[in-house]
Amino acid sequence: MEARALARTGDVRACEAALSSATKAPESRSNDDEPEWITYFDEAELAAEAAHCFRDVNSARQAVAHAENAMSGSHVRSDFFATMVLADAHLRAGDVEEACRVALDALDLGEQLKSARCVSYLAEFRQRLTRIGPTAAVRDFHEQETGVLGPGLITSEDSPQ
Repeated sequence: MEARALARTGDVRACEAALSSATKAPESRSNDDEPEWITYFDEAELAAEAAHCFRDVNSARQAVAHAENAMSGSHVRSDFFATMVLADAHLRAGDVEEACRVALDALDLGEQLKSARCVSYLAEFRQRLTRIGPTAAVRDFHEQETGVLGPGLITSEDSPQ
C-alpha cells in the first residue's frame, strides 16, 4: 500500500523501493502469525499491486508485465481490477486495440460484480479512451461494451461520440 501511495504522488524511486521491500516480505511470511484478513494476499495480489504502481507512474511496459501475472483465477473481483489495469497499461503503451480487447475481457469477468470501484475503473478507462478519439477499435469497444453491460448502464456522457 505504501508503494501504491507513492506511485500516486509520482515518487518513482520511493515507489520502486517500497515494491522491492514488498517482494521480499513473503519470504519471511509465517501463516501462523498473520491475521485472517491478509491470508488472501499471494503472489498474484503482489503482482496486481505492482501493476497498479507502474501504471500510476506511467511505466506502461512494466505495468503490462506485472498485470499479466496478476490473475489468480480464484478471486473474480481482484482479477477484474488486474485485467482493467492491464487494459489501461496497454492503452498507455499505445496499443489501443489490445487495450480494448483486454477491457472487454474484464467486463466479462466483472459482469457478476456490483461494485462502485469496478464502475470507477471502467469509467477511468472510458475517459482515457475519449482522449484517443473515435478510432475503429474504440468504436468497436463501445459497441461490444453496450452488448455486455446493456444500454441502461452506460450514460449519455459515457457513450461514444
